[in-house]
Amino acid sequence: MNNILENIKHKFKYAGIVEKLIYINLALFLMVFIVNTFGFLFNTKSNFLIDWLSLPASFDDFLYKPWTLITYGFLHAGFLHILFNLIALFFIGNLFKQYFTSKQLLDFYLYGTLFGGLIFMISYNFFPALQNDTDRSILIGASAGISAIFIGVATYMPNYEVKFPLIGFVKLWILAAIWIAIDIIQIPVSNTGGRLAHLGGALFGFMYVSYASNKEITIFNSLTEIFKKKEKKAPLKTVYNSGKKNTYTNESNKSSNQREVDSILDKISKSGYETLSKEEKDFLFRQGKN
Repeated sequence: MNNILENIKHKFKYAGIVEKLIYINLALFLMVFIVNTFGFLFNTKSNFLIDWLSLPASFDDFLYKPWTLITYGFLHAGFLHILFNLIALFFIGNLFKQYFTSKQLLDFYLYGTLFGGLIFMISYNFFPALQNDTDRSILIGASAGISAIFIGVATYMPNYEVKFPLIGFVKLWILAAIWIAIDIIQIPVSNTGGRLAHLGGALFGFMYVSYASNKEITIFNSLTEIFKKKEKKAPLKTVYNSGKKNTYTNESNKSSNQREVDSILDKISKSGYETLSKEEKDFLFRQGKN
């Protein structure tokens, strides 16, 4: 048993940020079902993990457990719910990591979760159609954080193209527009609070990349320490906003490789990924692996 625990600890310690987020979500998902099993055997009707980690719509309830503004973003109660969320996190997160740092990805996930939670609570206490359900509504799921990551990277490089079988290449901004439109259309139909939270996360992703990408997010710095991967320091990655470069480190430290990456990313932001030559794509892929 000790060997198994040490192996799990080792894998988590050396995993990338996307994998660490997936591991944490999976671990909590399994814990929820273990508690459900014991709850059934002892004939209890509640799950203390969901009670303590889910975000309540009521401000009064929230005051007794303010940590839920973040913890709900790691909690799932249904298999399909977590399956679709983690598949999206894997693909969108790894796309994001090609152009941003691990810390930025975690910041987007946590702040998207926070903004989504705020929109959820404000909506249930403001809109008349939702006020009758405020006392019994809760929010769980990673979708708000994932929405922040997706809309952030789509805002950063809207002309990046993704290839789909039978469809062909689709620009990232079109996929982002469909992503948001689905949530807006579904608000009156089902999962109203979840849909609003997704939009809150998406709003953070768009606003941060568009207007604040020259400012480093620092509130969650202490929390991000547990996600740091023990590896060689990767080349500097840069965020672009309207053609202006903004970095988290001094420009003078750039290597020749980083300058080449910057040039390629400028080209992508202006013309799209498919305009790159094979040599440029190969170079960018190699740098993303470092």
